[in-house]
Order: sequence, then structure tokens, then C-alpha cells
Amino acid sequence: MPKYRRIIVRLYTLNLAILITHEIDSAFWKEWNLFGLPGGIQLFLIVNFLLIFLFLFGLEKVIRWTKNARLFSYGLSLVGIFAFVIHTIFFMLDHEEFSLPVSLIILSGTLLVSLFQLFFTARINLIKVST
Repeated sequence: MPKYRRIIVRLYTLNLAILITHEIDSAFWKEWNLFGLPGGIQLFLIVNFLLIFLFLFGLEKVIRWTKNARLFSYGLSLVGIFAFVIHTIFFMLDHEEFSLPVSLIILSGTLLVSLFQLFFTARINLIKVST
């Protein structure tokens, strides 16, 4: 496996693990209330199951570097960036959720990993086009 693909697989796996951990933290903070989602924990669990299933399916695509691998890598990167941005907005609106040190580390980690993943995914596109 080429070096850039190995890096993307590792970043995707790390990012997915961080985001799943964030979702566990989200259950603690009752994130559905922040977003005003109807159905409370019930809908929250269903949505998270579908997202985790989708991105685990994407992990297989990324590992094998099959069709849509880049799309899944870009998608997970953008989800991580979105998670950081939306929670930053909540902080600016004086919400106290996700204010514990580990919660903040998880959110910062997903931003950092997502940016690296986005960079390397774009880089592999450039390498593919230029060769």
C-alpha cells in the first residue's frame, strides 16, 4: 500500500475513534437538547447507529481504496470539522456542555485529525492526477 494511502487509513481510523468517543460524551451531555432534536435519546441513538455504520462501511472502502474511498475520507473529515465548529459556536453562546478537559481535548483532537486527513486526502488526489 502506498505511503499516502496508509496515512489516510490511519487518520480515518483515528478520526472515527475520536468521533465515536465524542458521541459517547454527547450522550452524557444530552446533545439532542442542544440541537433541539425531537425524540430525545431514542432518535439520538438511531442517528448515531446509522452514522457509525456508514463510516465503518467507509473504513472498509478506505482500507481497500475502492470506489468512493476519497468521498468517505472527505466526508469523515468534514464531519469532524463540523463537530468542532458547531461546539465552538455553542461555547460562544454560553452553553456549558462539553466544557470538561477531556471533552475539549476530544473536540480539539477531531479538528486536528480532520484537517490532516483532509490535507492527505486532497494530496492523494493531486498525486493521482499528476501521475
